[in-house]
Amino acid sequence: MTELFEKSIHTLELPKVLELLSTLAVTEEGKRRARELRPETDPDQVEKRLKETSAAVEMMVLRGSPSFSGIRPVAGSLQRADMGGSLNTRELMDIARVLGAARAVKDYGDGDSDRKTVIDYLFRSLHPNRFLEDKITTSIVGEGELADSASPELASIRRHMRATESKVRDILQKIISSSQARYLQESIITMRSGRYVVPVKSEHKNEIPGLVHDLSGSGSTFFIEPMGVVKANNELRELQAREEKEIDRILAELSAEAASFKEDINQNYDLLVFLDGIFARARLSMNMNAMEPKLSGRSTILRRARHPLLDQRTAVANDLTLGETFDTLVITGPNTGGKTVTLKTIGLLTLMTQCGLHIPAADGSVVRVFQRVLADIGDEQSIAQNLSTFSSHMSNIVGMLEETDHETLVLFDELGGGTDPVEGAALAAAIIEHARACGALVAATTHYAELKVYAMTTMGVENASCEFDVETLAPTYRLLVGIPGKSNAFAISKRLGLPEHIIQAANERINAENIRFEDVLTKLDRQRQEMEREQQEAAKLRQEMEQAAAKAQEYRDSLQKEKEKNTAAAKAEARAIIEDARRTADQIFAELNDMKKKAKKEGDFQKANDQRADLRRRLNEAEDKLGAREEEAPPPMLRPAQKGDTVTILKTGTQASVLSVSKDGILQLQAGILRITAKQEEVRVVQGETQAQKETRKYIARTEHKLRSLGAKAEVDLRGMTTDEAELVLSQFIDRAIMANLTQVTVIHGKGTGAVRNAVHAYLKRCKGIAGFRLGRYGEGESGVTVVDLK
Repeated sequence: MTELFEKSIHTLELPKVLELLSTLAVTEEGKRRARELRPETDPDQVEKRLKETSAAVEMMVLRGSPSFSGIRPVAGSLQRADMGGSLNTRELMDIARVLGAARAVKDYGDGDSDRKTVIDYLFRSLHPNRFLEDKITTSIVGEGELADSASPELASIRRHMRATESKVRDILQKIISSSQARYLQESIITMRSGRYVVPVKSEHKNEIPGLVHDLSGSGSTFFIEPMGVVKANNELRELQAREEKEIDRILAELSAEAASFKEDINQNYDLLVFLDGIFARARLSMNMNAMEPKLSGRSTILRRARHPLLDQRTAVANDLTLGETFDTLVITGPNTGGKTVTLKTIGLLTLMTQCGLHIPAADGSVVRVFQRVLADIGDEQSIAQNLSTFSSHMSNIVGMLEETDHETLVLFDELGGGTDPVEGAALAAAIIEHARACGALVAATTHYAELKVYAMTTMGVENASCEFDVETLAPTYRLLVGIPGKSNAFAISKRLGLPEHIIQAANERINAENIRFEDVLTKLDRQRQEMEREQQEAAKLRQEMEQAAAKAQEYRDSLQKEKEKNTAAAKAEARAIIEDARRTADQIFAELNDMKKKAKKEGDFQKANDQRADLRRRLNEAEDKLGAREEEAPPPMLRPAQKGDTVTILKTGTQASVLSVSKDGILQLQAGILRITAKQEEVRVVQGETQAQKETRKYIARTEHKLRSLGAKAEVDLRGMTTDEAELVLSQFIDRAIMANLTQVTVIHGKGTGAVRNAVHAYLKRCKGIAGFRLGRYGEGESGVTVVDLK
């Protein structure tokens, strides 16, 4: 990386972005590496970095962020341990934290094994060592402190130490509690030189025999170790020496074991720091609401790009293109209009991409990878080198042109400024042409009208401007590609209160060609605004039409799905009904044969009739599945019945033929041997049956004629019927009973007004198959039933 490239990196403010990145890293090494991150020039490496960042973003969305806390450098400690050195407790705990973090991060990476990412290999490369981690953490309870459980020997030593200390304190406590307490300066037990002593008044120092270990500053107190505790104190010192020796042995053992895994632990540390950097890039991406751009070897296309250091809530997003249909972009417009920000946005987003960072732009953005990005932006005046602004800029530009080639992005701010406008404009155009001849992509800002004309008349060079609202005297920061900018000096001056005659005088000093050029720009800007409004309205209408079309298609799809679902259900239901009817009919045929055989052998007609009635009930249930299913509301009337139609009487389910229709809509029906009347709403025209119903009724009809002569119920319920309906049902019931060889049946007609009872008795009197009938007795239903004897 050349000095100019590094200088341009600072000019475009990449270090500020990297500082934001470093604050999102957890480890100190990760923060340092984030600040030192530099653009990669190999497209494959740039692609790899971007994919790593995208993978980390996806993992954080699904699983949150892994923990990298507590990770400190351990390479130096491991190197010393490998050379035979003994590590202290803090160094060993740092190693244990690295091992713990490696274990936790590896578990995090293995959390969703079904999803494959480009950073899976980093998680797989981690080598946790739970045994060593637990051994260190259980042996060391704090910095400089080992647990008793670190070794059996240490536990034994400390147990003896506690016993000896207790013994010494007991002896000294007796002295404090005895008559010798008056010789003491204070009734306390203290320590001097690691031995337990008592404070004795200087005038009584000979009253308590022992060893003097210290003297107070005033000389009034002697710290004496009584002779009675000398032996115990000596024993305690020996135990303390043994404790220190055992601690040194344990630390040396742990250090040697850590050194034996030096390579794995160092690799864990490097991988954790590397992953910390990747996930810091992911956090920055999420904070900026950024995305992964596609890479190109030809052009840069930025959609709704924002400068990453501006507040994303207020920053104006712009579309920028360079290298697609033109290789040079000349940006014009008033000061503070956003020209320099636009220039920096192009350069900074390019550098961020080559660092593997996502950029604050919309989907569809494409960034070209350059070998170098060179920028001349800002006030380059140097007092120390006695250089003017123009000279400083030109010195910088000279160096940039020396390094420019076909893999360079060149950014010029106020090119040719700081000198005579005519010469400066000519010089600026010549510099741009030289950079283009080298194959570089160029973006430049300027105030010169000559460069606007140059851009309009030169193939491969495009004008752009930063929009300015003259009414509010404020820039909108919108970039308008294809439209040269106006300085708006006269309009701004007028709004600020400059007298009209001064503005008019200034206007007269401008030559006619420049005036016409400015008028053309004004007209173009007005047309551009009108076109934008029309485009926005058209886009709104198109969006509404697309939404309406999408809703209509969704509704059609749902209707089609519902139709297919209902059709499939109906077919399945029909198949089930047919199969059920078949099974029922087959079973009935089989049982009918058995009943015939038994009837011939036994001759018990009443018992046989009960069995036949049960079979008839089961056949009726099969028929109900096809027809009635559940008691529902009557079907809708498709059309009124006409003469010659076959209708179904809703009350009884009986079919009848329509003989005639009166003027008031009363139908004359023929049902078997009976003629009855009915209203239109009491019948439904038979429209035909489905194939499934026809096939089922074939099975039912095939057995029904046999059942008519083999099975019947011994009673019939006529309650709730009209006299005509009751007579029809009674006729069918008596026929079946006679065919089934029944001798006695019961007709339930209820008490009520007696109309149905009278109709029943009238029918029975004229029926030839009746031997006699009577009203029911007590317990049989009394006058609510009629008991009929059959011949």
